[in-house]
Amino acid sequence: MILTTLDYIIIASFFLTTLIIGIVVSKRSGKNTSEYFLSGRNMPWWLLGFSMVATTFSTDTPNLVTDIVRQDGVAGNWVWWAFLLTGLLTVFVYAKLWRKSNVTTDMEFYTLRYSGKPASFLRGFRSIYLGVVFNIIAMAAVNLAAIKIGQIMLGLTPVQTVLIGGLVTTFFSSVGGFRGVIYTDFVLFFVAIIGAVGAAYYLVNLPEVGGLSNLVTHPNVSDKLSFFPDFSNTEALIGVLIIPLAVQWWSSWYPGAEPGGGGYIAQRMLAAKNENHAIGATFFFNIMHYALRPWPWILVALASLVIYPDIASIQEAFPNIESSKLGHDLAYSAMLTMLPAGLLGLVLASLGAAYMSTLSTHLNWGSSYVVNDFYKQQIKKDASEKELVNVGRITTVVLMVTSAVFALFLTNAKQLFDIILMFGAGTGLVYILRWFWWRINAWSEISVMFSAMLIPLVLTFTPLGDVLFGYVDDSGVVTSGVFPSWFRFISMVIVTSIVWIVATYLTKPEPKETLRSFYENIQPGGPGWKKVVDEANADGVEIIRDKGKWTVPSGILAMLLGCVLVYSCLFTVGNLLYGDYTKASITGLIATVSGFLLIRVWRSLGKKLVS
Repeated sequence: MILTTLDYIIIASFFLTTLIIGIVVSKRSGKNTSEYFLSGRNMPWWLLGFSMVATTFSTDTPNLVTDIVRQDGVAGNWVWWAFLLTGLLTVFVYAKLWRKSNVTTDMEFYTLRYSGKPASFLRGFRSIYLGVVFNIIAMAAVNLAAIKIGQIMLGLTPVQTVLIGGLVTTFFSSVGGFRGVIYTDFVLFFVAIIGAVGAAYYLVNLPEVGGLSNLVTHPNVSDKLSFFPDFSNTEALIGVLIIPLAVQWWSSWYPGAEPGGGGYIAQRMLAAKNENHAIGATFFFNIMHYALRPWPWILVALASLVIYPDIASIQEAFPNIESSKLGHDLAYSAMLTMLPAGLLGLVLASLGAAYMSTLSTHLNWGSSYVVNDFYKQQIKKDASEKELVNVGRITTVVLMVTSAVFALFLTNAKQLFDIILMFGAGTGLVYILRWFWWRINAWSEISVMFSAMLIPLVLTFTPLGDVLFGYVDDSGVVTSGVFPSWFRFISMVIVTSIVWIVATYLTKPEPKETLRSFYENIQPGGPGWKKVVDEANADGVEIIRDKGKWTVPSGILAMLLGCVLVYSCLFTVGNLLYGDYTKASITGLIATVSGFLLIRVWRSLGKKLVS
């Protein structure tokens, strides 16, 4: 593939703009940790919302969607579409709680909610476990996607790709801090969305594809278009739709879709001006992330089935690709090589934007854990602000290098998605209930964390897992187990849940002083805190400041209406692209009605998204 002068100008202009932004804000970002990790807690909802969308607009996301669509059809996306329920629960229930907490990182929550050595251990260990280990896995997926793009589109070796991308991103992230990330995310979003839409439009209209009408009737594509799996295929129905919607969304921890909020989404909520701006930002993100943004990627994935119907055809077209990197996810990059001059430069710039946006967020977020929740708490409690910022910058470099090296040994994006999902199975319920049930203690979280680490290892890498759930050997022969393969995930959730519930009741509750302080600061309300409130009243201690009605039930109703709204918008866009205007009118009407009802429910609570 040959880049023209115009392509180079577009790409160079983009990278120069982002680096200038990072340098301009570097002085302010380096003042203290609040500026470096939260930009002074004064960010408006729209800027944070665009940042959330840009952050999840990664180089690995279109590859993942392409992998899913080519193998399981459009319906296969329910594996991540189901996380909308988690996202909107955060919007209408947890966003205001996080902003009220006024912590620097979500790890700091542990010292508010729990006490003593268990709380200290939990905060320190999870800061490394999530901020380093899980973070490196997530960043490795992004680097893996960049490697594949670099190999197919630019002829770069994996090492060359991670060196070039890593050096630019690390410099920008370490210098600009969170403010630099937020400001550039705003620019990166528009570059990325224009590139994705432009690429989809051009590729769908290639002569080989013949436009949307021919695409949706092509024999390689027609059986991949349904929004839902075949209801007569029980295995697919349970694995693709029922488990994600019934179990996965609330039970699993996944970056960007943490039950109860957390991670880099929580970081942005904590950086908001106030509670309303935190809510507005997360709501905007969920609408854009689930309803609108997937379609350019889905269209390119469908078009790729026409031009590259299988992996063998990709390998034939790109014989220099390393065999260890071959997979269906390569089809996205393969399709992009057909773009014309100018658009090609824009798309490469957009992929660079996606790469930088996601990695800069992960680097800043991960280093915030290491600095605030490990180094400052466990290593040097009297460290100066300047020293802490420097530790953050060093951590940024270490995280980037480690994730880049790890990416060199991986094969495809779906592989990493499944790993992260598996090692978060069963943990989500604790993160949801800890705000609203006084009995959950530090040992609840410690037990759920370690069981979620060990159980997947036992069921995946020992003969027990093969006996219970079957396996597929190297030649593709399937051997059945005692239980169907889809029950593997559910079994992890069940066992992990039993472990943390038993641990909770076998250990002492948190001291009443800790529970009362948490309630007084956060005002979670609800029957789960009745015992604590009653005991405080009996002691003559007033811990209720918010005398209004408990809003969580209405928040859950708003979440459900919001899900109907967003899913209806998702299907409306899809039906319009498929040319089915009758179904588009029906789903559009459902979206309108659910949106109207959502506004009424939210107003009944005396709330507004921003102020």
